[in-house]
Amino acid sequence: MNVAIEIPDEIGRALGASSGDLSRTVLEAVAIEAYRSGTITPAQVQQMLGLHSRWETEAFLRRSSAYHDYSVDDLERDVTAMRDASR
Repeated sequence: MNVAIEIPDEIGRALGASSGDLSRTVLEAVAIEAYRSGTITPAQVQQMLGLHSRWETEAFLRRSSAYHDYSVDDLERDVTAMRDASR
């Protein structure tokens, strides 16, 4: 799907100045926000951005400070599951 948006020239130049590719910058921003809000999964971020691996996707999300909400309870549950699996 193609989506077109209007951005004032001055703002477009500012947004594209650091990366040189305004379309990619906007696409990444949409992917990050959709991931943070829980609208899309990491696999969908990977597909949306054409990334080649889960690790590349995870690195992109880390660089973007887009982290999962992961509580102490989640950690304890995961540690218990790993201990149970190793028995």
